Amino acid sequence: MIALLDPDDRASFPDPALALKDPNGLLAVGGDLTPARLEHAYRRGIFPWFSAGDPILWWSPDPRAVLFPAEIRISRSLRKRLRKRELGTTMDRAFGRVIRGCAEPRDEHGGTWLTPEMIAAYEALHALGLAHSVEVWKDGRLVGGLYGVAIGRAFFGESMFSRVNDASKVALVHLCRKLTEWGFGLVDCQMRTNHLIRMGAVELPRRRFIGLVNQYCRLPGRNEGWDEGPGCVLPEPPRAGSNPTPEPMREPAEIS
Repeated sequence: MIALLDPDDRASFPDPALALKDPNGLLAVGGDLTPARLEHAYRRGIFPWFSAGDPILWWSPDPRAVLFPAEIRISRSLRKRLRKRELGTTMDRAFGRVIRGCAEPRDEHGGTWLTPEMIAAYEALHALGLAHSVEVWKDGRLVGGLYGVAIGRAFFGESMFSRVNDASKVALVHLCRKLTEWGFGLVDCQMRTNHLIRMGAVELPRRRFIGLVNQYCRLPGRNEGWDEGPGCVLPEPPRAGSNPTPEPMREPAEIS
């Protein structure tokens, strides 16, 4: 039975183990998208996902797709693109533009789960320093990026987009390199996509995932801004033999 959330209790969610035993793991319905409720949800391995006109739905999939930042896989072709330095990257420079890029329909018949209500909720989290973006630029144009929520030393990926080949992959590589540098332990990818699996994501049982969330969310986070200043680009990829770093995030966040 799906739980109905109390609108006056923003810290209460059912045990994720009670989620429906289907690939997506529907857990609860209702509530709101206030920063307090969203933060509490992420700390429990729960996230919102619903379409326009539907009530707010809360999910906790089992298994859960996870990427360990230090173990991201970079294909040979992507490594070549990184060396060319055609695409520059920034962080937290254009959060609103990134989330609206993620909201763009993927085809002429497509819709989006990123409704104005959802966009406003994550912009509020960004204003509080909890939601962050990676931007990818080419010739001064925003051509891709990703955004998600950081609590402690866990990053909960939400969506990505590309307007040129590999832009979202470049964003993910940049994110993982910075998270590794800052001591983050995991990137929650929510649900499996073949693309994320090729870039090193693995599927974990929900119980194991929530254990890791508990471990990393209680660590001190990176509270200062993630904006690294103008003109930042990806560092040179490691050369062969030099300790290489071993590409909603769910639909419609399938990366090109």
